[in-house]
Amino acid sequence: MNRVIVIAPHSDDEIIGCGATIARHIKNGDEVIVVIATNASIGAPELYSSDQIKSTRAEAIAAHQFLGVKETIFCEFPAPGLNAFPEFKISLEISKIFQEIKPSHLYLPHPGDIHQDHKAIYRACLVAARPQGEEKISNIYCYETLSETEWTPMQEKAFVPNHFIDVTDVFSKKLQAMQFFKSQIRKFPHSRSLEAFEALAMYRGATVGVARAEAFVVERQLVL
Repeated sequence: MNRVIVIAPHSDDEIIGCGATIARHIKNGDEVIVVIATNASIGAPELYSSDQIKSTRAEAIAAHQFLGVKETIFCEFPAPGLNAFPEFKISLEISKIFQEIKPSHLYLPHPGDIHQDHKAIYRACLVAARPQGEEKISNIYCYETLSETEWTPMQEKAFVPNHFIDVTDVFSKKLQAMQFFKSQIRKFPHSRSLEAFEALAMYRGATVGVARAEAFVVERQLVL
């Protein structure tokens, strides 16, 4: 059994980025823990009320329970302004979670995403995941988040996947889980739509010869 941690800068990033891979891990008997890193009502109360955050978090918990996620951990870092927040504080908090859970697999947002929160969480988590003797995370992958990754600025590192997960038999669970996020779903052709998620999965699958796939960039992969 593997222990898997998925870090989401905001509620729903984890399902958009690797919801079907979460379902695959759970089907294989692995334990999956999701960490939602931010609370936007702290970072921008003029834009996001505490009631809105409570509602979105309730959507996340419902989606996670549907998939069979073992635990959902909510941190309170101030979105959407993590570019102005000390990253060492994020690293310290995340490292405590890593030390307690001791994951074998870690999924992070891609560093080229247009959202500054995604970049900050990626960097802080890699600091927290530095291998320290016996304390190490063997497998670290970066996922793509539609509505963030595809808008990577030209000067940033583009998402070029080199790791694919065949999720053909569990992809429907991703779509079902995403439907719990009624506050986040948009109508096609918005990239945060169910049709866009399926189109991406079909495209990623076609590149490796399967019906549906999720794609990742390998940050670290230790073959034992």
